[in-house]
Amino acid sequence: MGRPSKPAQVGGILRGEEDAQQASFLELFFDLVLVFALVGVVSRMGPDLLSDNVGVRWLSLQYTVVLALPLLWLWTTTAYVTSRFDYRNRWIQLLVLVSAFGLLIMATSLYEFEQRGNIFAIVYVALHIGRPLVLRPLLREHQNVRALYTRLAIWASISGAIWLAGATTHGNQRIALWSIAITVDLVVARFRWPLPGVHRPPTSAWAMASSRHLPERYQQLLLIALGETVLSIGLTYANHPATLAAKAALVVTFVSSVLMWRIYFYRAGQVLAEAVEISSNRAAAGGIVGVAHLLMVLGITLTAAGSEIVLAHPQGPSVPAWLAVILGGPALFLFGRSRLERVVFNRLAVRRFVGIGVLVLLAPPLLLGPPLLAAFAAAVVLFGVAVADARRAAGRPPEAPSPSA
Repeated sequence: MGRPSKPAQVGGILRGEEDAQQASFLELFFDLVLVFALVGVVSRMGPDLLSDNVGVRWLSLQYTVVLALPLLWLWTTTAYVTSRFDYRNRWIQLLVLVSAFGLLIMATSLYEFEQRGNIFAIVYVALHIGRPLVLRPLLREHQNVRALYTRLAIWASISGAIWLAGATTHGNQRIALWSIAITVDLVVARFRWPLPGVHRPPTSAWAMASSRHLPERYQQLLLIALGETVLSIGLTYANHPATLAAKAALVVTFVSSVLMWRIYFYRAGQVLAEAVEISSNRAAAGGIVGVAHLLMVLGITLTAAGSEIVLAHPQGPSVPAWLAVILGGPALFLFGRSRLERVVFNRLAVRRFVGIGVLVLLAPPLLLGPPLLAAFAAAVVLFGVAVADARRAAGRPPEAPSPSA
């Protein structure tokens, strides 16, 4: 990760194809802050999920999505900055460090959210608008890329107004406005921040200077999310009595994390970089890969919240909101993983969809059992998907990627 690399393109700030393909130490430092941020999301969600108020429990699920997505989107856009630009440039280094500090402030606001929730939105908007404005003067020799960041800044200002409006409210109004704002951010990025009457620049928002740097960054993002899950499991177990049920919950939740790691990396996650490299449209592949990983990480985050519920209350009756995270987290992970399968092997991941269907069908009867039983059922489904993967590959040479044209 610290190996020497060839210089970036002469006279410019953009990376060249021959540039370093592994993550820099600065990027790995940024990743450490994301771990703290994801822990903050799960910690923010836990007490509300355990509330006696049904409305508060369901609202916490919505908040988890609305809070996790901006953090993950900030990580994603930073990853594309370090993939597109030379990370040795002092302005790029400053941009990443400021982003890391902003991510830290956003994460700390989650612990006293009623009083400091407005800080979350203010910092996000400042980074979302400020970073493209900082980059624009550095891109005078790269007009297409500069036009891309100009569009981003304009749309960031539009969604930023919605974010800030939500910061002045509370409860359902805040979550409604912030849901609209993050939806705007993600949708307009998908279409390269279109402006009425203005032709889009030929440069894609998802273009890659290196076919390996971003896939490796996404692999690291998955490991970060799984690491946060293990951290949450350990902390929750340590803070509760070590009963037999709690010990069983520890084993089941840890095994589920291991199974998600196994399902991701075998085999699409393992050959992701090769698939992107031989794809005829790297930009399109990069966009789909990004969405797939956002879905998987969001599913892992929900699974971490479900693990906290299981460890805190392994016995006793389940409630719908608890099942939504205990079963919904693995289901969302499998759906994101199916999108990755489409990119890498250009096929429908039937085994993942069967797993999702089983999780959905299990939800009603599991309402009659304890959370530990639901967690065990989710682990069995994940185990079944992993075994199906292994049986398909048994006796065959490792499958090579075959992305669609």
